[in-house]
Amino acid sequence: MGGTVAIGAAMSVAISGFGGSLGMGSLGGKAMESIARQPEVAEQVRTLLFITLAFIETLTIYGLLIAFMLVGKI
Repeated sequence: MGGTVAIGAAMSVAISGFGGSLGMGSLGGKAMESIARQPEVAEQVRTLLFITLAFIETLTIYGLLIAFMLVGKI
């Protein structure tokens, strides 16, 4: 039973980390592209970028939290 929980914890961290990194990479690229196209809106885009990156990072941390909760059951 402990091995199954350990695999679940590892998958939780792996999937949330992978998904978060894909989202952050895509978001950063699109933000830089939009700033390059319209430099006058750079401040607004940057603000929205940081807020959205914080939300993505929060979801990644939730995956880590679930992993800790699962490991605590072993």
